[in-house]
Amino acid sequence: MKREMIISLHSIDGVKDFVNMVSKIDGDVTISSGRYIIDAKSIMGIFSLDLSKTVTLEIEEWKDEYMEMLKQYIAV
Repeated sequence: MKREMIISLHSIDGVKDFVNMVSKIDGDVTISSGRYIIDAKSIMGIFSLDLSKTVTLEIEEWKDEYMEMLKQYIAV
């Protein structure tokens, strides 16, 4: 089951931690911002986006255990 959520990535260390975390997720994980869609497991791809704005995270094979990992990034 696919799941989307709006997240914020504000710091370099935050992006590094995020990429390390989502790299453990099986299947496709993407981030979209406007018309750009990038692999969320790619640190260079994430840094190519405008991180002053929120982005949309999409996980193809969602498992409820991922919520605990990602809750610190969810935009309020």
